[in-house]
Amino acid sequence: MKHLALAVGAVLAASTVVSVAAVPSPARAATTPGAVFFGYKGAGVEVVTQQGGLSKLTVGGSSFAGQFAAAPGGGKVAWIDGRGRLHVKSAAGDKVVATNAAYVGPCLTPAWSADGKRIAYVTKGGSDKATVALVGAGGGRPVIAGKTAGVCHLAWSADGRTLAGYAGNTDGVYLLNTVSHVSTRVPGIRLANHVDGLSPNGDRVVVNTIGKNAPGGDGSWPLSYTPSLYDTRTGRKIPIPVRGTLIGARFLTDGTLVVRVKGKSANTWVVLDPDTYKVSQRVGEIPQAKNLGLLSVIG
Repeated sequence: MKHLALAVGAVLAASTVVSVAAVPSPARAATTPGAVFFGYKGAGVEVVTQQGGLSKLTVGGSSFAGQFAAAPGGGKVAWIDGRGRLHVKSAAGDKVVATNAAYVGPCLTPAWSADGKRIAYVTKGGSDKATVALVGAGGGRPVIAGKTAGVCHLAWSADGRTLAGYAGNTDGVYLLNTVSHVSTRVPGIRLANHVDGLSPNGDRVVVNTIGKNAPGGDGSWPLSYTPSLYDTRTGRKIPIPVRGTLIGARFLTDGTLVVRVKGKSANTWVVLDPDTYKVSQRVGEIPQAKNLGLLSVIG
């Protein structure tokens, strides 16, 4: 989807750093595409889907630890309760789809497949490497994807082959091959406390890296963060060719990278072309989402 802004409802490297303000005016979108946002509300989380209008779903409660993930197109939220039950909530109701999920802390979030049909989650049991299982969004018998040290804030590549997550002690980012069931550490990333997305074939990962003296902790979903982009094969850090205060980045299923830039009254999305990795256009985010976290762009 190279022309994100041209469809209603419909995110590396570049040699030149491009200012957000320097993007030509013809690239501005006439219509803002859809997206899924979230905000913390009391003891729970409110997930806001923007697709035409706005719709909201709230999950959580007294035992909620922040373990949740929204379906790529919005409308459904996977979440884990204090008894280790994995739920899927929608406007139609709330259904338990698995009962063996790890309930430890907010970083052990489930992850949706790109087609919204499956959910990956960390299972109960203590060890240096935890087991990741896959279950249908409507329930069924879970299958094992493998074991990995990268259990926190799982992200799933669009081709379905790779899961990425950071270690619970923030010591590195790991990939789990769901076909071979082999887990490997991504070179080049020493410390990280958030993984926000994988390219379609798993060769690029968006993370929040931290310094050795920075607080780690069992991180909740951040409302904003400074994104860094890495080649998962070589460990090379790839420059993001966008100026301004970057507060997030999200891959689309075709490899397009949408970079979120902080604004005064509203944030902006700067779209990087998946073939040239250059800035192709900018899209104005809805003002209502200025202080919300961005979970996905609906393409």
